[in-house]
Amino acid sequence: MPAQDTTKLKDRIISFIRLRGPSLPVHIAKSIETSMLFTSAFLSELFAEKVLKMSHLRVGSSPVYFIRGQEKSLEKFSNHLRSKEKEAFNLLKENNILKDSELDAPIKVAIREIKDFAIPFHKDNELYWRYLTFSEEDIKKMLEEKIPLPKEIRQKEEVEKEQLNVLKKEEDTKPIKKEIEQKKPVKKILKKKPAKKKSPTKKNDKFFNKVKEFLAKSSIEILDIESFNKNDLVLRINISGGEKLLVAYNKRKLDEKDIINASKKASKLKLKYIILSFGEPAKKTKDFIEAGKSLDGIEKID
Repeated sequence: MPAQDTTKLKDRIISFIRLRGPSLPVHIAKSIETSMLFTSAFLSELFAEKVLKMSHLRVGSSPVYFIRGQEKSLEKFSNHLRSKEKEAFNLLKENNILKDSELDAPIKVAIREIKDFAIPFHKDNELYWRYLTFSEEDIKKMLEEKIPLPKEIRQKEEVEKEQLNVLKKEEDTKPIKKEIEQKKPVKKILKKKPAKKKSPTKKNDKFFNKVKEFLAKSSIEILDIESFNKNDLVLRINISGGEKLLVAYNKRKLDEKDIINASKKASKLKLKYIILSFGEPAKKTKDFIEAGKSLDGIEKID
Protein backbone atom coordinates (compact mmCIF):
# COMPACT_ATOMS: atom_id res chain seq x y z
CA MET A 1 0.00 0.00 0.00
CA PRO A 2 1.49 3.44 -0.95
CA ALA A 3 2.75 5.65 1.88
CA GLN A 4 0.26 8.37 0.93
CA ASP A 5 -2.68 5.95 1.26
CA THR A 6 -1.40 4.81 4.64
CA THR A 7 -1.27 8.38 5.93
CA LYS A 8 -4.79 9.06 4.66
CA LEU A 9 -6.15 5.94 6.34
CA LYS A 10 -4.50 6.85 9.64
CA ASP A 11 -6.03 10.34 9.40
CA ARG A 12 -9.46 8.77 8.77
CA ILE A 13 -9.03 6.56 11.86
CA ILE A 14 -8.16 9.57 14.03
CA SER A 15 -11.10 11.59 12.61
CA PHE A 16 -13.50 8.70 13.27
CA ILE A 17 -12.38 8.28 16.90
CA ARG A 18 -12.40 12.06 17.47
CA LEU A 19 -16.01 12.15 16.26
CA ARG A 20 -17.34 8.89 17.76
CA GLY A 21 -15.20 8.67 20.91
CA PRO A 22 -13.59 5.44 22.23
CA SER A 23 -14.11 2.73 19.60
CA LEU A 24 -13.52 -0.96 18.92
CA PRO A 25 -11.27 -2.08 16.03
CA VAL A 26 -14.20 -3.79 14.27
CA HIS A 27 -16.17 -0.50 14.10
CA ILE A 28 -13.09 1.44 12.96
CA ALA A 29 -12.39 -1.14 10.19
CA LYS A 30 -15.97 -0.84 8.95
CA SER A 31 -15.78 2.97 8.94
CA ILE A 32 -12.56 3.18 6.90
CA GLU A 33 -13.61 0.23 4.72
CA THR A 34 -10.41 -1.72 5.35
CA SER A 35 -9.79 -5.27 6.57
CA MET A 36 -9.37 -5.97 10.27
CA LEU A 37 -5.77 -7.06 9.61
CA PHE A 38 -4.73 -3.68 8.15
CA THR A 39 -6.84 -1.73 10.66
CA SER A 40 -5.20 -3.52 13.61
CA ALA A 41 -1.76 -2.78 12.15
CA PHE A 42 -2.58 0.93 11.77
CA LEU A 43 -4.00 1.09 15.31
CA SER A 44 -0.85 -0.54 16.71
CA GLU A 45 1.29 2.05 14.91
CA LEU A 46 -0.84 4.96 16.15
CA PHE A 47 -0.65 3.57 19.68
CA ALA A 48 3.16 3.17 19.45
CA GLU A 49 3.37 6.77 18.17
CA LYS A 50 1.27 7.85 21.22
CA VAL A 51 -1.36 9.37 18.94
CA LEU A 52 -3.97 6.95 20.33
CA LYS A 53 -4.43 5.38 23.76
CA MET A 54 -5.59 1.81 24.40
CA SER A 55 -7.85 0.61 27.21
CA HIS A 56 -6.91 -2.07 29.75
CA LEU A 57 -10.45 -3.46 29.72
CA ARG A 58 -11.41 -5.85 26.96
CA VAL A 59 -14.64 -6.24 25.02
CA GLY A 60 -14.36 -9.92 24.20
CA SER A 61 -10.66 -10.03 23.35
CA SER A 62 -10.44 -6.53 21.80
CA PRO A 63 -9.19 -3.36 23.50
CA VAL A 64 -10.85 0.02 23.02
CA TYR A 65 -8.90 2.81 21.27
CA PHE A 66 -9.36 6.48 22.15
CA ILE A 67 -7.72 9.91 22.04
CA ARG A 68 -6.31 11.62 25.14
CA GLY A 69 -9.12 13.52 26.84
CA GLN A 70 -11.78 10.90 25.98
CA GLU A 71 -11.10 8.79 29.10
CA LYS A 72 -14.48 9.58 30.71
CA SER A 73 -16.27 8.13 27.65
CA LEU A 74 -14.82 4.69 28.53
CA GLU A 75 -17.61 4.51 31.13
CA LYS A 76 -19.98 3.29 28.41
CA PHE A 77 -17.89 0.09 28.19
CA SER A 78 -18.00 -0.55 31.98
CA ASN A 79 -20.78 -3.12 31.48
CA HIS A 80 -18.09 -5.41 30.01
CA LEU A 81 -16.25 -5.56 33.36
CA ARG A 82 -16.43 -8.84 35.29
CA SER A 83 -18.76 -9.04 38.33
CA LYS A 84 -16.30 -8.07 41.09
CA GLU A 85 -14.62 -5.49 38.86
CA LYS A 86 -18.05 -3.91 38.21
CA GLU A 87 -18.69 -3.86 41.99
CA ALA A 88 -15.35 -2.12 42.58
CA PHE A 89 -16.09 0.32 39.72
CA ASN A 90 -19.49 1.30 41.18
CA LEU A 91 -18.07 1.68 44.71
CA LEU A 92 -15.25 3.94 43.51
CA LYS A 93 -17.50 6.00 41.22
CA GLU A 94 -19.94 6.58 44.10
CA ASN A 95 -17.26 7.61 46.63
CA ASN A 96 -14.68 9.27 44.30
CA ILE A 97 -11.84 8.22 46.68
CA LEU A 98 -11.31 4.90 48.49
CA LYS A 99 -8.68 3.97 51.09
CA ASP A 100 -7.10 0.65 50.15
CA SER A 101 -6.72 -0.63 53.75
CA GLU A 102 -10.49 -0.26 54.35
CA LEU A 103 -11.53 -2.45 51.38
CA ASP A 104 -12.50 -6.15 51.54
CA ALA A 105 -9.98 -8.55 49.98
CA PRO A 106 -12.02 -9.33 46.79
CA ILE A 107 -12.52 -5.60 46.11
CA LYS A 108 -8.78 -4.98 46.68
CA VAL A 109 -8.02 -7.46 43.91
CA ALA A 110 -10.74 -6.14 41.58
CA ILE A 111 -9.83 -2.46 41.95
CA ARG A 112 -6.30 -3.22 40.77
CA GLU A 113 -7.75 -4.68 37.57
CA ILE A 114 -9.84 -1.63 36.57
CA LYS A 115 -6.81 0.49 35.62
CA ASP A 116 -8.88 2.62 33.21
CA PHE A 117 -11.00 3.97 36.07
CA ALA A 118 -9.00 3.55 39.32
CA ILE A 119 -5.98 5.86 39.71
CA PRO A 120 -3.70 5.09 42.71
CA PHE A 121 -2.04 7.75 44.88
CA HIS A 122 -0.41 7.91 48.33
CA LYS A 123 -1.11 10.14 51.32
CA ASP A 124 0.69 9.77 54.68
CA ASN A 125 2.12 6.39 53.55
CA GLU A 126 -1.40 5.13 52.86
CA LEU A 127 -2.58 3.89 49.44
CA TYR A 128 -5.74 5.49 48.04
CA TRP A 129 -7.69 5.10 44.78
CA ARG A 130 -9.40 7.96 42.94
CA TYR A 131 -11.99 7.78 40.18
CA LEU A 132 -10.59 8.86 36.79
CA THR A 133 -12.74 12.04 36.57
CA PHE A 134 -11.86 13.15 40.12
CA SER A 135 -9.17 15.84 39.71
CA GLU A 136 -6.10 16.50 41.87
CA GLU A 137 -7.78 19.73 43.03
CA ASP A 138 -10.82 17.73 44.13
CA ILE A 139 -8.53 15.27 45.97
CA LYS A 140 -6.78 18.05 47.86
CA LYS A 141 -10.11 19.57 48.94
CA MET A 142 -11.55 16.20 49.97
CA LEU A 143 -8.44 15.20 51.95
CA GLU A 144 -8.49 18.52 53.81
CA GLU A 145 -12.12 17.90 54.76
CA LYS A 146 -11.19 14.29 55.71
CA ILE A 147 -12.22 11.50 53.36
CA PRO A 148 -15.57 9.95 54.36
CA LEU A 149 -15.63 6.17 54.60
CA PRO A 150 -17.39 4.22 51.82
CA LYS A 151 -21.13 3.80 52.36
CA GLU A 152 -20.89 0.06 53.20
CA ILE A 153 -18.19 0.65 55.86
CA ARG A 154 -20.11 3.59 57.37
CA GLN A 155 -23.24 1.45 57.71
CA LYS A 156 -21.27 -1.36 59.39
CA GLU A 157 -19.71 1.06 61.91
CA GLU A 158 -23.09 2.65 62.65
CA VAL A 159 -24.59 -0.80 63.42
CA GLU A 160 -21.68 -1.64 65.76
CA LYS A 161 -21.98 1.73 67.49
CA GLU A 162 -25.73 1.27 67.98
CA GLN A 163 -25.20 -2.21 69.46
CA LEU A 164 -22.67 -0.84 71.96
CA ASN A 165 -25.05 1.99 72.93
CA VAL A 166 -27.82 -0.58 73.59
CA LEU A 167 -25.49 -2.57 75.86
CA LYS A 168 -24.50 0.56 77.78
CA LYS A 169 -28.14 1.60 78.26
CA GLU A 170 -29.03 -1.86 79.57
CA GLU A 171 -26.22 -1.66 82.10
CA ASP A 172 -27.29 1.85 83.25
CA THR A 173 -30.84 0.66 83.97
CA LYS A 174 -29.80 -2.27 86.19
CA PRO A 175 -29.83 -1.89 90.00
CA ILE A 176 -26.50 -0.77 91.50
CA LYS A 177 -25.99 -4.06 93.38
CA LYS A 178 -26.69 -6.13 90.27
CA GLU A 179 -24.39 -3.88 88.21
CA ILE A 180 -21.52 -4.47 90.67
CA GLU A 181 -22.11 -8.25 90.68
CA GLN A 182 -22.14 -8.34 86.88
CA LYS A 183 -19.30 -5.86 86.39
CA LYS A 184 -16.79 -8.41 85.06
CA PRO A 185 -19.17 -10.14 82.62
CA VAL A 186 -20.29 -6.72 81.30
CA LYS A 187 -16.69 -5.74 80.63
CA LYS A 188 -16.13 -8.99 78.75
CA ILE A 189 -19.18 -8.37 76.55
CA LEU A 190 -18.11 -4.84 75.69
CA LYS A 191 -14.58 -5.96 74.84
CA LYS A 192 -15.35 -9.17 72.99
CA LYS A 193 -18.29 -8.18 70.77
CA PRO A 194 -16.39 -5.78 68.48
CA ALA A 195 -13.46 -8.23 68.35
CA LYS A 196 -15.77 -11.01 67.13
CA LYS A 197 -16.97 -8.75 64.33
CA LYS A 198 -13.46 -7.89 63.17
CA SER A 199 -11.72 -11.26 63.44
CA PRO A 200 -13.58 -13.05 60.58
CA THR A 201 -12.58 -10.29 58.14
CA LYS A 202 -8.92 -10.54 59.17
CA LYS A 203 -9.00 -14.34 58.90
CA ASN A 204 -10.73 -14.11 55.51
CA ASP A 205 -8.09 -11.66 54.27
CA LYS A 206 -5.30 -13.95 55.48
CA PHE A 207 -6.87 -16.96 53.70
CA PHE A 208 -7.44 -14.98 50.48
CA ASN A 209 -3.91 -13.53 50.50
CA LYS A 210 -2.33 -16.98 50.97
CA VAL A 211 -4.26 -18.34 47.97
CA LYS A 212 -3.38 -15.25 45.90
CA GLU A 213 0.32 -15.60 46.85
CA PHE A 214 0.32 -19.30 45.87
CA LEU A 215 -1.25 -18.50 42.48
CA ALA A 216 1.21 -15.66 41.83
CA LYS A 217 4.17 -17.97 42.54
CA SER A 218 2.69 -20.53 40.15
CA SER A 219 2.12 -17.84 37.45
CA ILE A 220 -1.63 -18.51 37.51
CA GLU A 221 -3.86 -15.55 36.60
CA ILE A 222 -7.11 -14.80 38.50
CA LEU A 223 -9.88 -14.08 35.96
CA ASP A 224 -12.83 -13.63 38.32
CA ILE A 225 -14.06 -14.34 41.86
CA GLU A 226 -17.16 -16.59 41.91
CA SER A 227 -17.57 -16.70 45.71
CA PHE A 228 -15.58 -16.05 48.87
CA ASN A 229 -16.16 -16.78 52.57
CA LYS A 230 -14.19 -17.99 55.60
CA ASN A 231 -14.49 -21.65 54.53
CA ASP A 232 -13.81 -21.63 50.80
CA LEU A 233 -12.79 -19.44 47.88
CA VAL A 234 -13.98 -20.13 44.32
CA LEU A 235 -12.04 -18.48 41.48
CA ARG A 236 -11.99 -18.59 37.69
CA ILE A 237 -8.32 -18.90 36.74
CA ASN A 238 -6.21 -18.92 33.60
CA ILE A 239 -3.68 -21.76 33.70
CA SER A 240 -1.55 -22.84 30.74
CA GLY A 241 -3.70 -20.73 28.41
CA GLY A 242 -7.02 -22.32 29.47
CA GLU A 243 -9.79 -21.31 31.87
CA LYS A 244 -10.48 -23.55 34.88
CA LEU A 245 -12.27 -23.33 38.20
CA LEU A 246 -10.18 -23.29 41.38
CA VAL A 247 -11.86 -24.24 44.65
CA ALA A 248 -9.67 -23.44 47.67
CA TYR A 249 -10.67 -24.85 51.07
CA ASN A 250 -9.58 -23.19 54.30
CA LYS A 251 -8.90 -26.52 56.04
CA ARG A 252 -6.20 -29.14 56.61
CA LYS A 253 -8.08 -32.30 55.65
CA LEU A 254 -10.30 -32.78 52.60
CA ASP A 255 -13.15 -35.29 52.54
CA GLU A 256 -15.39 -36.76 49.84
CA LYS A 257 -18.01 -34.05 50.41
CA ASP A 258 -15.48 -31.30 49.56
CA ILE A 259 -14.61 -32.99 46.26
CA ILE A 260 -18.26 -33.54 45.35
CA ASN A 261 -19.14 -29.90 46.11
CA ALA A 262 -16.22 -28.67 43.99
CA SER A 263 -17.28 -30.97 41.16
CA LYS A 264 -20.86 -29.64 41.26
CA LYS A 265 -19.67 -26.02 41.10
CA ALA A 266 -17.40 -26.79 38.14
CA SER A 267 -20.13 -28.75 36.37
CA LYS A 268 -22.55 -25.81 36.58
CA LEU A 269 -19.97 -23.55 34.93
CA LYS A 270 -18.92 -26.29 32.46
CA LEU A 271 -15.28 -26.00 33.53
CA LYS A 272 -12.58 -28.41 34.66
CA TYR A 273 -11.55 -27.78 38.24
CA ILE A 274 -8.59 -27.75 40.62
CA ILE A 275 -8.81 -28.13 44.40
CA LEU A 276 -6.47 -26.30 46.77
CA SER A 277 -6.17 -26.77 50.55
CA PHE A 278 -3.68 -26.43 53.41
CA GLY A 279 -3.11 -30.19 53.70
CA GLU A 280 -3.45 -33.54 51.95
CA PRO A 281 -6.73 -35.46 51.63
CA ALA A 282 -7.47 -38.00 54.35
CA LYS A 283 -6.51 -41.62 53.52
CA LYS A 284 -10.17 -42.54 53.09
CA THR A 285 -10.57 -39.66 50.61
CA LYS A 286 -7.43 -40.70 48.70
CA ASP A 287 -8.86 -44.22 48.35
CA PHE A 288 -12.15 -42.69 47.13
CA ILE A 289 -10.32 -40.65 44.44
CA GLU A 290 -8.19 -43.63 43.36
CA ALA A 291 -11.25 -45.90 43.11
CA GLY A 292 -13.00 -43.40 40.84
CA LYS A 293 -10.14 -43.25 38.33
CA SER A 294 -10.72 -46.74 36.95
CA LEU A 295 -14.52 -46.78 37.38
CA ASP A 296 -16.18 -47.29 33.97
CA GLY A 297 -19.79 -47.33 35.09
CA ILE A 298 -22.37 -48.38 37.70
CA GLU A 299 -25.25 -50.61 36.65
CA LYS A 300 -28.45 -51.48 38.48
CA ILE A 301 -29.65 -55.09 38.70
CA ASP A 302 -33.41 -55.35 37.98
